[in-house]
Amino acid sequence: MNAPAKITNIHLEQDAQLLKGRQLDKKRFGWLLSPGLPVIGMGILAGYHFGPKATKKVFALGGPLLLHVIIPTLDALIGEDENNPSDDQIKALIKDPYYDRIVKLFIPLQMAANTFAGYVVSRPNVSLTDQILLGISMGAINGIGVNTAHELSHRPNKSDHYWSHASLMPLAYNHFRIEHPYGHHKRVATPEDPASSKMGESFYKFWPRTVFGGLKSAIEIEKRRLQRKGLSFFSKENELFHGWGMSAAYHGLMLKTFSKKIIPYTLTQAFYGISLFEIVNYIEHYGLKRAETGKGKYERTLPEHSWNNNNIVTNLFLYQLQRHSDHHAFPSRPFQALRNFEEAPVLPSGYATMLIPALIPPLWYKMMDKRVYQHYQGDLNKANILPAKRKQIFRKFGIQDNAA
Repeated sequence: MNAPAKITNIHLEQDAQLLKGRQLDKKRFGWLLSPGLPVIGMGILAGYHFGPKATKKVFALGGPLLLHVIIPTLDALIGEDENNPSDDQIKALIKDPYYDRIVKLFIPLQMAANTFAGYVVSRPNVSLTDQILLGISMGAINGIGVNTAHELSHRPNKSDHYWSHASLMPLAYNHFRIEHPYGHHKRVATPEDPASSKMGESFYKFWPRTVFGGLKSAIEIEKRRLQRKGLSFFSKENELFHGWGMSAAYHGLMLKTFSKKIIPYTLTQAFYGISLFEIVNYIEHYGLKRAETGKGKYERTLPEHSWNNNNIVTNLFLYQLQRHSDHHAFPSRPFQALRNFEEAPVLPSGYATMLIPALIPPLWYKMMDKRVYQHYQGDLNKANILPAKRKQIFRKFGIQDNAA
């Protein structure tokens, strides 16, 4: 076979694989819900800005209503999707550029929504209360936007890493781009990981541990990377400085354009967005622990080290983040090819539904502690438990603590 014929056959095979990917993915157009989220945000802002005075508070709270009411309701009504792509289908899905375009489409729409928000909240008739309420709504959009940054942070191309930083700019949470793939994925489901919550640990104890622990971890990771190259931490190659610089430029431009009046809104959306993202972190690995194979060493990450859920609607908004077990087993696998594992522990419902229980410790413990207990078949010595609550938890379940 001559060279042109070989090239033609290769192209035909690639086209056939792409067609196969399009045909097998019944959720193909449903994934547009994620980049559609900033558009929903702009709709909320427009409703507030142009709507009658009587409806302003309702529109201002549009983000939380979507997140805590509408999506959980749709999850309950529409249900789950446990379908898994085959190995051949995974190859076809990975090669289809459509999914990469969807992920990156989120970012210009996110910037447009944040710019419109800056304009709306800086109007003279917008009260401090409404600034804060709108900050909560846009914080929900930007908090979910961390999931776009998450998807891009695992890509091998350097340009994708800066797309990831761009999505993190409104929250100024750029250390996530480094800590997540190189810190969390290395230490996940171990007591050493600041982003893995422990059984008996409330979200309010977890929040400072993960926020400040993640920042410290990112600094240490980047310092070691630069040292291996013979460079100082204060080198111009420090990616943390690049990300922080992008965030500083973004917020500086917003302040210059819309004045200091946007500061309460800006702080609110950042705090709410970061907290929303960290609640999801809290949910994902609660109480789960990899078995120790030696001092400070653990077994490889397996499906049973992440809580899973297959509710369709939340997965469409979050690029199948709820198929978290496959993500940790294959971190570079893109969202459209993630699979469900029957052996993975399962949450009572989707992330959107679990957000409120995670904020109410007694309710959360009632829902989740028994699931950790059942997952380890009654042997909580295998669980990741907050040391201060260890005796209390073992007494609650009436079992022997081997460590004691």
